[in-house]
Amino acid sequence: MDKTAMIEKAEQMIAQIDDLPTIPAVANQVLMMLDQPDTKVEDVADLMLTDQVMTARVMKMLNSPVYKPTHEITSLRRALVYLGLSHIREIALTTSFISAFEKDTGAFEINAFWDHSFGTGMVAKVIAGKIGYNDLEKAYISGIIHNLGIVFLSTYMREEFKNLLESIKGRSVRMIKEEIARFGTSHCEIGLCMARKWNFPEAYCEVIAFHHTPAEATIDPVLCSIVNLADMFCSVRGLDYGGNEWVSFDLHEEQAWQILRKESPELMQLDIERFCYELDDAIPDVQELVRSIFNSNNKTGQ
Repeated sequence: MDKTAMIEKAEQMIAQIDDLPTIPAVANQVLMMLDQPDTKVEDVADLMLTDQVMTARVMKMLNSPVYKPTHEITSLRRALVYLGLSHIREIALTTSFISAFEKDTGAFEINAFWDHSFGTGMVAKVIAGKIGYNDLEKAYISGIIHNLGIVFLSTYMREEFKNLLESIKGRSVRMIKEEIARFGTSHCEIGLCMARKWNFPEAYCEVIAFHHTPAEATIDPVLCSIVNLADMFCSVRGLDYGGNEWVSFDLHEEQAWQILRKESPELMQLDIERFCYELDDAIPDVQELVRSIFNSNNKTGQ
């Protein structure tokens, strides 16, 4: 089906939703502040501290095994200095995404979805490091947000999407093909339209749109390929929400692998079996991070 037609269908689906979530007010103010040329980290921290939930989640993410700070970061100002202004926008958008879709009212158990999302982010960061990609945090955030369209379908097309998940259990069929057959579009186009409504940077919009077809990306096919492989690795190792239980793949036949091989020929030396064992060992850390992020009793620092 034509990509343009699927985007139009996605826009129509989104337009029919009356209670579509928006970016929280403080996050929106942070994004506007970051557009100013003379913005200081201290000013951003003061603004973010007015939203205790956002602050707590930023602190949890930065103190997680993914970021691996030398010492625990207890101050939001220190956290933002550690992160750097260039990545504050990304973390604000990510926490907004989490806030918009944190309730367990969809077609699948929401913690399983976040396990997959944060797991994909973690694996994307590892793959990015192995190939020498120049922005590890960007790879991490891309992994977290790549399935924005999935959680939309689960929340706003609950019964239809639940039936879809049931229909593909035990079948060797990619979920995205079933989505297109049933909805006339897929989570990629829906996520793209959502991301644009929220003014996500275009590089992240592209990852959301092309994480299943990285060869079609034009801005950063390498980043799309990183997220594509991370997504599949997580599904194979059990970090999944029910849509890809059957998943197995021949790595060397995947277009993402071909793209990354050109970027980093030494990737051919990667011990895939050992890499999967390392991922297995990291799964409890991902699950603990997700549980802590959604713990409403978090305390924050100045």
